[in-house]
Amino acid sequence: MAASKLVIVESPAKARTIAKFLGKGYKVEASQGHVRDLPKSQLGVDPEQDFALKYITIHGRGKILAKIRKEAKNASKIYLATDPDREGEAISWHLAQTLDMDLNAPCRIEFHEITKKAVTNALEHPRTLDMGLVDAQQARRALDRLVGYKISPLLWAKIKKGLSAGRVQSVATRMVVEREQEIEAFIPEEYWDITAHCVLPNARARKNTFKARLVSLDGKKAVMGNEQEMLAARKRVESASFKVGEIKNGEKKKQPAPPFTTSSLQQEAGRKLSFTTQKTMQVVQQLYEGIELENEGMQGLVTYIRTDSVRVSDEALSAAREFIAQEYGDNFLPAEPNVYKGRSNAQDAHEAIRPTDVRRTPDSIKGSLTKEQFQLYRLIYSRFLASQMNNALYDTMSMEISGDGVGLRFYGERKRFAGFTCIYEEGTDEAAEASETVLPQMQEGDAVTIQSIDSDQHFTQPPARYTEASLVRMLDERGIGRPSTYAPTITTIIARGYVTRENKRLFATELGRMVTNVMIQYFGEIVDIEFTAQMEDKLDAIEEGNVEWQQVLRDFYPPFEDMLEKAEASLEKVELREEPSDVICDKCGANMVYRVGRYGKFLACPNFPECRNTLPVLNYIDAKCPKCGGRLLEKTSRKNRKFYGCEHFPECDFVSWDLPVDERCPKCGSYMTLKRNSKGEQWHLCANETCRHRVEVKQPVEDAE
Repeated sequence: MAASKLVIVESPAKARTIAKFLGKGYKVEASQGHVRDLPKSQLGVDPEQDFALKYITIHGRGKILAKIRKEAKNASKIYLATDPDREGEAISWHLAQTLDMDLNAPCRIEFHEITKKAVTNALEHPRTLDMGLVDAQQARRALDRLVGYKISPLLWAKIKKGLSAGRVQSVATRMVVEREQEIEAFIPEEYWDITAHCVLPNARARKNTFKARLVSLDGKKAVMGNEQEMLAARKRVESASFKVGEIKNGEKKKQPAPPFTTSSLQQEAGRKLSFTTQKTMQVVQQLYEGIELENEGMQGLVTYIRTDSVRVSDEALSAAREFIAQEYGDNFLPAEPNVYKGRSNAQDAHEAIRPTDVRRTPDSIKGSLTKEQFQLYRLIYSRFLASQMNNALYDTMSMEISGDGVGLRFYGERKRFAGFTCIYEEGTDEAAEASETVLPQMQEGDAVTIQSIDSDQHFTQPPARYTEASLVRMLDERGIGRPSTYAPTITTIIARGYVTRENKRLFATELGRMVTNVMIQYFGEIVDIEFTAQMEDKLDAIEEGNVEWQQVLRDFYPPFEDMLEKAEASLEKVELREEPSDVICDKCGANMVYRVGRYGKFLACPNFPECRNTLPVLNYIDAKCPKCGGRLLEKTSRKNRKFYGCEHFPECDFVSWDLPVDERCPKCGSYMTLKRNSKGEQWHLCANETCRHRVEVKQPVEDAE
């Protein structure tokens, strides 16, 4: 019996998918990620020996390696098929060394989608290990270890045990802290605007009714900083006689967004699906590694998911264009494929994230996917398909209306051709009002009658707190970290208690502020945004073979060592202020304090360690339990999903995934829940499945998103 060929991948899910593609003659084993790493109990980087790295077998990987060694001994050929990035290349290098393979032999295979065609093609074109990728990963690992293991003990001694300082996480925390400081320092300024509801004389048709905004008074910009100025301006609008002045009709084109990168996928999944970055990466990993489809078996549904490129292969472009022409018609298909320009420092080693087969529509495989898998696959599929469709076209109209020194302006746009918007429109971090309006049929010189006037008071707003989506966007734009680092970075700063997430917004904690202040004062270069971005450029240079990885560490370490010495000599013990509560400890009678742990805020006794009593923080909502009349609590499930339950649990078992409101259904008397869509519209919906009566919310609840 001929010996089998051995293919080594990272995850068991990927191994199962690929094994079904290859069949007999192949064995597919999973390393389950890295098999070797620096030891946890010591630094593992020796600056005295030109930054030699000490690698050991990771605890728990011994049995996995033993099994791989056994299969490798009997294999006729070994292929290393780990992920096509720096981490994957490093894992293959460690495996090759562990298995005593020839490092110069063509043993490495690379594919960017888990389909039979991609895998079999990769097996036909093995290559040697790319030491540029390996060395870039080693440099990053050494840098992160030096920063983390040298600064963290200092934070333990001076602030609090269990703290950590990471090269990228410290910069991300600083950004959240500085945004909080901007908000606190912001001084709002009052301003007013005036909108006139206009109509042509004797006009009945809706198309001749429109809104115009006050823009000028006596040839100068209309600025109303208080109510008195607004009332004076309003009086002039009320008494003026208006005529239509210049009318400009035009056309606006709206271009589709490029297919997803890792960063843009995390942002859009946060906006449209309310996914955290961590959840997005968990679900998209499942789509990439393979799903059991009815009548098709295991199939990888999307291409490689850690990428900063918007490039798409010619084969995928051709398939998308053919599908668009067949399903939507030639008028939705541009004459040439849409090509998108990526970021200047994008590595471009992989394609954008796209479906592996455009004919595999979301609805056609919905039955094989979980709800979250379906939502994310539909997002990726729609974005990719839309990226290769024609622009949306809008008719635009701007019109000047003036009289007696008062100037009004109308602007409107109307969609003439849907183009790509028939299947997808990109989300935004902030809610935006729909801009499409009816364009009135007017001519210069027409008289305009004012039906009514609206005057609205506003105050300038501080910059919005980051969401996970907007923080990822900022990290990406500034070149901090790489696609694979965004999700773990945000997860870490929340777990460490430097940042909390409330109603999707990220808030800096007192601990986060304190650590950031220490880092800025003593390790300013480490948390400098430009320095961190430049370090990413140096890692890219290592990958490209333009600089030795040890040289980057030689340049970094001496000034870093000086910072450490100064910090150790001058940094004094910092007292962490604890927020008191009105909850009395039922063990010792002290007033409990709020603390932040890896799972968020909790109540703790200040007499620790003598008294170790802790309690959860209870978040009540403004609605009563429909079953017993008790108060309802906001809770979190084991899978970190928010739900609502009665304070009298387990005596009362009421539970709801949707937010109950303090209102009863006028039809059946059941309780109602709050619902909202992506456009910000809200309504109350009856929880009774046989009723489902819906009541529009006229004055929406303040949107916390």
